[in-house]
Parts: sequence; structure tokens; C-alpha cells
Amino acid sequence: MLFIFDMGGVVTTTFKVSSMYEQLKMTEAEFKQVYKSNGYNLYDAVQKGEISVKEFWTEFNSRIKDTDFPAAKYDLFRLCFNPVLNEKTVKLINKLKKKNRVVCGTNTLESHWENHMERGDYALFHKTYPSNKMGVIKPDPEFFRVILKAEGCEPENAFFTDDRMENVEAARSVGINAVQFTSAEELTALWKKYC
Repeated sequence: MLFIFDMGGVVTTTFKVSSMYEQLKMTEAEFKQVYKSNGYNLYDAVQKGEISVKEFWTEFNSRIKDTDFPAAKYDLFRLCFNPVLNEKTVKLINKLKKKNRVVCGTNTLESHWENHMERGDYALFHKTYPSNKMGVIKPDPEFFRVILKAEGCEPENAFFTDDRMENVEAARSVGINAVQFTSAEELTALWKKYC
């Protein structure tokens, strides 16, 4: 069997964007409005690896130059990113790996990818499929098709978990057995027969 785990919100805590908004002196809605303006979604682009993090912040600053918002002087994706491992999820991954193929399928960007690499988080898995290297992001069903093809796995033999329901539904749309992550305990109980 193939088990696909999302990273943030499942294996580690999610990116605490509130600290980034504080640095930018804007709300989440204002941040989204800026990166989605001009008909080009900068955040999707950086997660797909179409642009670098440096290019993201350069364009972001360009879009706010005539506003009262302060320019981002540093890579705030990196500076405000301090994930913590969910040890109970790690324990489940290690149990599953004894009899199954276990991979990570994650939407990420260059700064977060580097941070997880430095910490050794991706070493928990047999392989990692990051959006910024694949060129496609969840919830696009193609994200899951790429992983299935790379792994040589039929969808009915694959399991996926993610904290975001839209990603779970996208995985289900291609035939993967997918569940929304609520806790490591619930997931362990659900998948214990595969350990």
C-alpha cells in the first residue's frame, strides 16, 4: 500500500502566518488581496516553483509601493516559519513504513522546503513530492495523478491524509482513499491494520 501524508498540519504544525501579517502590518485579507491582484496569483506561482521566493517578495513590494504598508525587507516566509513535529504522527509513519511505502505530498515553497530539509523532516518518508518541484499544487487532482504515476500505484491502493478538506476531496476524485486529518490518534486507529 502507498500512504501519502501532507506535511503542515499533519506531520508538523502549520505555518503561523499571523506573525508574517504583523510584520507587514496587514490582515490576512489584505495580504491575499495583494498577492492575487493584477490577475496573477503570486502565492500559487511560488508554491508551483514558477517564481522564486525572492521574485515573490520583489513583486509583492512592487504591488504595495503606493500604499501605507511597509515593504518586506526579508524573506518573511523563512523568518516566520518555525514548525514543530507532531510526534504521534511521526510514530504512525514509522510503523507504516515497516510494511508499506510512505511518502509526503505537500504544497510548499522554496523557503519552507529548505527549512524542512535542514531539520530532516522529509527524511521520515521514502520520498517527498513537493509542489514547488512538481509544478502543480493541491487541490488540483493532477497533483495526485503525478504521485500515483511516479509511484506506479493504482489509486485504490493509495491512502492520503491532509488537514484541508478540499485536498482530501481532490484525492478522492481520482480514486484515492482519503481522510481529513483531525488527530494522530484517530488516524492511527483508522490505519492500524496496515502497521
